[in-house]
Amino acid sequence: MGDQPVSESAPPHRANAFRGRMIRKGDTPASNANIANIITVVRIFLAPLFIWMLLLDDGEMGLIRYLAAALFIFAIVTDTVDGQLARGRNLITNVGIILDPIADKILTGGALVALSILGELPWWITILILVREFGITIYRFAVLSKVVVPASRGGKLKTVLQAVAISLFLVPLFTVLGSWVLWLNWFVMAIAVVLTVYTGIEYLWQAWRHTRKTNSGA
Repeated sequence: MGDQPVSESAPPHRANAFRGRMIRKGDTPASNANIANIITVVRIFLAPLFIWMLLLDDGEMGLIRYLAAALFIFAIVTDTVDGQLARGRNLITNVGIILDPIADKILTGGALVALSILGELPWWITILILVREFGITIYRFAVLSKVVVPASRGGKLKTVLQAVAISLFLVPLFTVLGSWVLWLNWFVMAIAVVLTVYTGIEYLWQAWRHTRKTNSGA
């Protein structure tokens, strides 16, 4: 998800990170087991079920396909829910900042791989997106002790477009509305791919500038 270092350091480590607020709003430290983080973890566990259902349909576009698509859409919507809860109730934690993009990548990455296995999406698109997404995630883990890298606006927009593009591919509307829907699917996917590459390059540029600034002692 996004991709711009905006926080110079993580909050101080607490002896018991699971103590604190779980639901209520306030200014005291939030528990790592707060409701927003729990929803994020649930999204991670929903991903394997969705992938299994999608592959089980095997491109037949039957009831299982629609159920798999509905599960994906439900899971991806929870990303908005946990984000609103975290921000609205001041439940933002470093664990949540890291887990949220991981959950998104597992869900969308699994969908892309499954669509490629089914022959509905070229592998080069899946590989391009996955390399960008997991490459950025690995970097974020590498610098976690020094800087927390939350999502930028461009990264959030990229994530939304990826979710919309994948949803359009998952829901076989062309079987009902006609082949013109396939053009819409590919148009949205093309925009998502372009924005994925652009935000990846933007992120690398911002990361390089941040590293250079840090090393120069500015």
